[in-house]
Amino acid sequence: MEKLHSYQGWSGRVHEIRDNVKAKISSWRENHEGDNIVDLSKDYARKISKGQSETGKDDFSHIYRRKTRSELIRLSASVMGIEFAYASETAFVSPTLLKIGVQHQHMTLVWALSPIVGFFLTPILGSLSDRCNHPMGRRRPFIILLSIGVFLGLLLVPNGEDLGYYMGDYYEFFNESVGNLTKILPHRTTAIDSDEGLSEMLTVESSSHSWGIFFTILGTVLLDFDADACQSPARAYLLDVTQTEDHARGLSTFTIMAGLGGALGYSLGGINWDATKIGIMLGGHVRAVFTLITFIFVFCVGATITSFREIPLAMLDSFSQIDEENVVGYGTMDGNNEDDEKRKEIEERKKSLTLNLGKINEGYAALPGENIAETSFTSKSESSPINDYQNEAAPSLKHYLLSIIHMPKSIQTVCITNFFCWSAHVCYSLYFTDFVGESVFGGDPKAPYNSSKYNAYEEGVRFGCFGMAMYSLSCACYSLIIEKLIWRFRARKVYIGGLLFYSASMTLMALTKHKIGVIVFSWGAGVMYSTLFTMPYLLIAHYHAQGIFELSETGESKYSGERRGIGTDVAIVSSMVFLAQFLLSCFMGQIVSLSETTTAVCSTAAFLAFCGAISATQIMYLDL
Repeated sequence: MEKLHSYQGWSGRVHEIRDNVKAKISSWRENHEGDNIVDLSKDYARKISKGQSETGKDDFSHIYRRKTRSELIRLSASVMGIEFAYASETAFVSPTLLKIGVQHQHMTLVWALSPIVGFFLTPILGSLSDRCNHPMGRRRPFIILLSIGVFLGLLLVPNGEDLGYYMGDYYEFFNESVGNLTKILPHRTTAIDSDEGLSEMLTVESSSHSWGIFFTILGTVLLDFDADACQSPARAYLLDVTQTEDHARGLSTFTIMAGLGGALGYSLGGINWDATKIGIMLGGHVRAVFTLITFIFVFCVGATITSFREIPLAMLDSFSQIDEENVVGYGTMDGNNEDDEKRKEIEERKKSLTLNLGKINEGYAALPGENIAETSFTSKSESSPINDYQNEAAPSLKHYLLSIIHMPKSIQTVCITNFFCWSAHVCYSLYFTDFVGESVFGGDPKAPYNSSKYNAYEEGVRFGCFGMAMYSLSCACYSLIIEKLIWRFRARKVYIGGLLFYSASMTLMALTKHKIGVIVFSWGAGVMYSTLFTMPYLLIAHYHAQGIFELSETGESKYSGERRGIGTDVAIVSSMVFLAQFLLSCFMGQIVSLSETTTAVCSTAAFLAFCGAISATQIMYLDL
C-alpha cells in the first residue's frame, strides 16, 4: 500500500480515503437501516466496555499485521491532546496563580506537588496496568481514568477563582465618597482594563482568595500529574497492539504527534482571543484557550481508545497455559517434523480462543500483545531458556511491584540517562521565557508597571513563546527522520548525538543571548524532546521483545530468569520526569540567585544534557 501511495501522491491518498469512507458509510447504512441512533450508541458502548468489536465477535486480526502510518497516527492521537493540555498549563498556570495572590517564592512548592505524587504513583499504576483484567484490555482503562483527571484539571484551572468566590472569597475596597465597600468581583478573564473610572475611585484594602488558590492548585496538580502519567499507558498500548517491526515507526509517530500538539497548543495560546467573538462568548482569553483545548483533548483521546482492541489479560494467560501444557519452550525446538507439528497444534489452539484471527507472521511464535505483556521469546531465538520459568504461574501484581525496586542494570542505566535528559529539558521548558525576558531583552519582572524595563520583560516573554513553538515544531520534524537515522547510524550514535546537539545548542544560546539565537537554538530543544520521547521506550520495548535484560562478562546475551511487565518498565522510565521536575523546582531558583543571571538556566541545561550523553554511552543497546 505504501508503494502504491508513492505512485499516487497525496491526491491519490485523498481519493482513496474518500472512497473508503463512502464505502463504510454505505455499508453501515445497509446493516443498520431503521435502527434508532440512541439504541445503536448504547449497543456500541456496551460492546466497547466488554472489549468486543462491532460484530460482537472477538476479532483480533489487527494484532497480526503491520500498521499503516494513519493507524499509528490514530494510536498516537492521545499524546497530541496531552501536549495541547501541557501548552495551556505552562502558558497560563503561573500567571493565574500570581494573579490571585500566590507569591513567587511559593510557586516552587506548587510545581513540586505533582512530581512528588507522580514519582511514587506512576510506577505503581504501570504495574497495575500489567495485571488489569478489564474486558477492554490492560491499558485503555488507565488511559480513560487519567484522561478524566486531565479533563478536570482543564476545567478547574481557568475557573478556580470563580469557584473561590462561590465559596466565600472576596475583594474589600474603600470608596472615598461612599465609605467602606465590600465587593465580590467576577474573575477578570481579559487583560483589558475597561473600568478605569471605577479603579480611580476604589482602592483595594484587603482580599481573600484562599478557596480560589485551593481550586486552582488542585486543578494544576490534576492536570500536571495526570498528563504525565497518561503517557505511560498510552505508549504501552501502542506497543501492545503493534508488532515489533512497527515499534520504531510507532514511537517516532508518537513523538511527531506530541511535537505537533505542543506547537499548535502554544500557537493557540498566542492568539488574542479577547478581540474575537469566540473569546467574548467564552468569557475571555484564558477561558477561550482552555475551552478549545478541552474539546481537542477529548477528541484526541477518544480517537486513540477506539482505534484498536487489546487482547484481554485472561486470554493472554490462556495462551501461556497452552504453552506450558504443550511445549517446554520455543527456543528448544530444533526444526524436526515432530516439533513442527506440535507448533502447528499450539497455534491452532491459540486461534480457537479468538475468532477471525489474521495470518500470523512467519517466525512469530507469540502474540504481539502477549509478547509485550511479559517477557517471552520468539522462535528465532537460539538460546532462550524458558525451561527455568515455563512451569511458573503468571506473574502477580506483587511481583511487578517488587520489580520496581529490583531492576536489571540495563533498565537502571536507561532511567539514569532519562533523568539527566528530563532535567536538562525541564530547565528549558519551565524557565526559558524568563531567561529570554531578562537576559535577551534586558527586562525586569520586578520593575514598576508599564516602565521600560517591565515592558521589555513582557515583550521577551512573548518572544520566548515563539521559541518554544519552534522547539515543538522541530520535535515533530526530527521525529520524521529519527527512525531512518537509527537504521542508518544505529541507536547508540543517535541517542548520544541528540543529547550532545542539545548541549551545544544551549551553550551557544547562553553565550549569544540574541533574539536570532532564541529561535535558531530552540530547535536543539526539539531534538532533545524527540530523543527522550523515543529512545528510552524503544530500548525498553527491544529488551522485552528479545527477552534479554543484561549481558555476560564476555558481552553475550544473558538470561536473568526474571519476568517483567513492559507497562511497569515504561512507567518507571517515565517517572524520571517527576524526579527531574521536583529537583529542578527545588534548586533552580537558588542557582539563578547565586549566579545573579538567568543565563544559568541555559548553562545548567547544557551541563545536564552532557551528563546524559555520558550516561547514554553505558546503555545496553543489544543489536539495535
